[in-house]
Parts: sequence; C-alpha cells; structure tokens
Amino acid sequence: MVKTPEEIALMRISGKLLASVFEMLDGISLAGLSTMQVNDLVERFITNDLASRPASKGQYGFKYVLNCSINEVVCHGVPDARRIIQDGDIINLDITLEKNGYIADSSKTYVVGAASAAARRLVRIAQGAMWQGIRQVRPGARLGDIGHAIARHARRNGCSVVREYCGHGIGQKMHEPPNVLNYGKPGTGLMLREGMVFTIEPMVNEGSRKVVTEADGWTVVTLDEKLSAQFEHTVAVTDTGVDVLTLRRDEADMMAARDPAR
Repeated sequence: MVKTPEEIALMRISGKLLASVFEMLDGISLAGLSTMQVNDLVERFITNDLASRPASKGQYGFKYVLNCSINEVVCHGVPDARRIIQDGDIINLDITLEKNGYIADSSKTYVVGAASAAARRLVRIAQGAMWQGIRQVRPGARLGDIGHAIARHARRNGCSVVREYCGHGIGQKMHEPPNVLNYGKPGTGLMLREGMVFTIEPMVNEGSRKVVTEADGWTVVTLDEKLSAQFEHTVAVTDTGVDVLTLRRDEADMMAARDPAR
C-alpha cells in the first residue's frame, strides 16, 4: 500500500508517459473514428513510441488496451470496429500504462464536436468532482474526506455519483488496496499516509446514479439512459499534500483553482 520514494519515482515515469498518451489524443479529431481505431492507435503509441506496455490488455480477460465509454456508458466500454464516434458525443477513454514494472491509470472524457450545453456542463462537473477529491489528499486526511468532497460537488450541481465503482490503490498491480469511494463522511475511513498511491476516479451521472451491466459482461450504462462522464488520475500522498502522477500539461492550473472545472 505505501510505496518507497524509489517506487514513486518509477510510478512518476509511468504517469508522465501516460499523460503523453492523452496529449497525443488531444490533437486528434475523434469524430468519424471507430472506437477500435482509437484503441489500435493508443496501442501503437504506447508500445512503439513510448516503449511501454498497455497494462489493461489481458487484465481479467479484457482483450483491449483501453475502455471507451460513450454518452450513457458509465465505464468499461469495449472497443468495437462498428462503433463510430459521432459529432456531439462525449467519450471517456480510460487507459493504463506499465513501465519498469509500475502501472499508472488515468481517464479523460472528451467532448466531440458540437455536443450539447448539457453534455459539456456534465463533463465540467465530473472533472471538477475529481479535482475536489484530489484537493483533499494530504497526510492525516481520511478516505471519507475524498469521497465526501466528490459527492458534494456532484450533488451541488444537480448530478449523482456512481457507487458501484471507485478508485483503488495501484503500483506493480493495477488494483491494490485501498478502495477509494466516490462518496463518504468527512473524518472517516482509512487515514492517509505519505507514500500511499491510488487513483481518484468519480463517475458522474446526469440523472440517477443507478447503473446496469450489459450482456457483454463489461459495458456499464446508466439505468435511465442519461449521460455519464468520468475523469481519473493516479496520485501519491506526499509529506505536504499530493502529487498528481498522471497530470497533463493542460491541467497546470487545476490544483490551484478555488472551484475547479465547475
């Protein structure tokens, strides 16, 4: 659960490499591509350009390098050559990368073209919820502080958070203790210690928090078929606060924002 400074240094390398995957995707027009084309593009970039391993491929029997969750899909969307990304969609791309034996995990919801104002607002709220959670991370804080901040931000903006899925410890394995819930009570739960590394990854729904898994056994969708958005970072607890290991260059000001991505 607690990593050494040397281990965190290796995880920081993995995190920076993973951030560069999203920065590569930022420069691509997703509209008109199939989700399988995006999967294959990311796989080539991770393996060829970054000399790294896409850690999701083969994990739990999953055959692909990323999850692609469009519109009402909450998480675990499966790449498909027949599923074309449309102008107006929102799509979460959840990607993992392993380098030197250590894994980083991050996701971002992209707004594709002329998405509705409501869709854009939901994406901002989901991103803001993640940052509200991240801002709670420091030695002596509790996991309940993170979950409470996330859920409060979503609730104040008229949205809900999914409870069935959550953040998690990470290191040489993709999923390690502890579970990092997206709801909670302040001052409760595991106390944070310097050296802990975990993900914070709220899934925020436009309507009800209730979800259902489709027949493929992977794809999770909103029960009411309304939109869902997610953001995720891998973070380390430092002696003074938090280090976002998967931070992208376009997020440099997010930690300092009083009410980020509202």
